[in-house]
Amino acid sequence: MSSKQDYYDVLGVSKGATKDDLKKAYRTLAMKYHPDRNPGDKEAESKFKEINEAYEILKDDDKRAAYDRFGHDAFNGGMGGGGAGRGGFDFGGGFADIFDQMFGDFMGGRGGGGAGGSANMRGSDLRYNLGITLEEAFLGKTATITIPTTASCDSCHGSGAKDGSAPTVCGTCHGSGRVRAQQGFFTIERTCPTCQGQGRVIKDPCGACSGTGRTQKEKTLEVRIPAGVEEGTRIRLSGEGEAGLRGAPAGDLYIFLSIKPHRIFQRDGANIQFKVPIPMVTAALGGVIEVPCIDGSRTKVTIPPGTQSGNQFRLREKGMSVLRSQARGDMYITAMVETPVNLTKEQEDLLRQFEAAGSSSEKEQSPESSGFFRRVKDFWDDLTD
Repeated sequence: MSSKQDYYDVLGVSKGATKDDLKKAYRTLAMKYHPDRNPGDKEAESKFKEINEAYEILKDDDKRAAYDRFGHDAFNGGMGGGGAGRGGFDFGGGFADIFDQMFGDFMGGRGGGGAGGSANMRGSDLRYNLGITLEEAFLGKTATITIPTTASCDSCHGSGAKDGSAPTVCGTCHGSGRVRAQQGFFTIERTCPTCQGQGRVIKDPCGACSGTGRTQKEKTLEVRIPAGVEEGTRIRLSGEGEAGLRGAPAGDLYIFLSIKPHRIFQRDGANIQFKVPIPMVTAALGGVIEVPCIDGSRTKVTIPPGTQSGNQFRLREKGMSVLRSQARGDMYITAMVETPVNLTKEQEDLLRQFEAAGSSSEKEQSPESSGFFRRVKDFWDDLTD
């Protein structure tokens, strides 16, 4: 399990907190623990990092939903995009976010960058929902999917500049992507309004992508689904999300698997369960039935005499594959004794003869019903006493 503290606890809010609650908690804590206010305090610095990381995840609806379902594992130890969790923390950037909210669009507003711009201009992560059959979950498969996304522009190779030209260093921020301004007692660091945090400006933009360095396209990918996957399994394809702006790293693609209902089998972890109707005569006298298995084979099951509805039979290692293992689960068959219908006159007479012949040994032949009605009789007798 992850040793990280719960993100909601880090911010001191409940899981049902609104975005305004998150923002308010973040502003209060970030101002309290900012390194500029706690020089040389390693504990405050560490706390400030945790606060930034928690807020970066919880303020994004998709990332928050993934965190609520999978916890810290949803981001593989810190995948959060933006500043928190990728390549360390930008203390100035985090503090600037607070003052953005306090002082508004001072110096032209935020452009979404960071030092050098590339880390914060990373492409967005994508999600793809893929449905598979129970047989495919048992065997594993290679699925081909097509997703709409953005890719690096072929004309400018992701630079955003027209062929034959190149981006130049921003004269406002001198390539840092950030500018500073004095506001009372505070020095406020903001995203450079000229280059939008990129640190570079494009004087002659590419016509194909309008200077963004990326274009819309459909991407076809092959996804290897291992045997034994379960409902909700998440597969991450690193770098297969949206392309970043002007050569920045691409995001990741997350594939969430759902398993379609099966017409016969019900899955229970690594085990398989299903109900089998048993003819009344077979249940009474015993016999052998043949049942299907998830691997496409068939197997015979011996039904002992006197089998009742609800009796269960276990077939070892006839269940599902176990993820990353050679083992298999078991298959459980539940007998459902079927009462015959649409009897002929001759069959009805034979059943009446059977009933008459067995009246003297009813307790031995039908222990469940005889025991039940005996308890009913005792119950009535107690009421009349």
